[in-house]
Amino acid sequence: MKRLFLGIILIVATSAVLLVTDSGQRKSGAHHLPRVALLQHATQALLDEGVDGILAALAEAGFVDKKSVLIQRYNAEGDIATANAIAKEITDRGFDLIVTVTTISLQTVASANRGGVRHVFGFVSDPFSAGVGIDRANPAVHPKHLVGLGSMPLVAESFRVARKIYPGLKRVGAAWNPAESNSVANIKLARKIAGELGIELVEANVENSSAVQQATEALIARDVDALWVGGDLTMIIALDAVVASARRAGIPVFTSIAGNAERGALFDVGSDPTEIGKAIGALAAKVLGGADPAAIPVRNFAVERLVLNRRALQGLKDPWVVPPETLARSVAPRSTR
Repeated sequence: MKRLFLGIILIVATSAVLLVTDSGQRKSGAHHLPRVALLQHATQALLDEGVDGILAALAEAGFVDKKSVLIQRYNAEGDIATANAIAKEITDRGFDLIVTVTTISLQTVASANRGGVRHVFGFVSDPFSAGVGIDRANPAVHPKHLVGLGSMPLVAESFRVARKIYPGLKRVGAAWNPAESNSVANIKLARKIAGELGIELVEANVENSSAVQQATEALIARDVDALWVGGDLTMIIALDAVVASARRAGIPVFTSIAGNAERGALFDVGSDPTEIGKAIGALAAKVLGGADPAAIPVRNFAVERLVLNRRALQGLKDPWVVPPETLARSVAPRSTR
């Protein structure tokens, strides 16, 4: 009995040691999961859908949050000071990878990233003009820790669609924020295509979202036939005010960014944000898997989609009529305001 009792004690003790050791290994394993910081500049449907696409692509590649990777999400809620503070925090906290969504997020993190933390960016209209060291002439030349996808909005196509729906289109109003490099790139494209189509582009500048309605009203007062919104985050955040003012004036809003037909624009010609997000997520997974960012060129990614909100045709002062071929290649918004 004495020997049996001693044997039981030894078995229990050994089991306890194994459990503690296994527990320690499990904790150690969790501790060594790759850590990813994901920063978006604002809460906006387009960006939210894009982030969902990023997470879906990471999971599909085997990087599932809290299982095989630890993902911490950040949102600057449209505030530059907050964006800079977050950028400093995530570049100092030992993350294995930083993923940013929007040009402003790219710029703030690139500026703070003195230690060269691997960084994948997306939802950036023109990364070559963002001032982060990416060579337009040779997209393979960029900071060795930084890579991503450009997603230049389909500006020219949006103006062509507008002209097809209203052949008499002569004057288009465009408010934009000159502090956003992506917006500068968009307005240059808008000027070019407007000139080619014989459309006068009437411009106004905005410094922040609170100035959008005033700028919109000023454009309407200059007798424009429609309002256009490109890849300008300031304008997109305040699009509801733009649409409301346009409706009162009996003119439509059209955009080059997906997700705005749902908010009352007549149409948007843009890339599917979920598909853009999936492409960014696939690139992030590739880098997490060991690919060298320095060996990957920066490229543009676009998947054209025309979303047409026919309800927005109601109450317009001019004859905007959708041709059958345009209607045939469009899709309806999931819901409209």
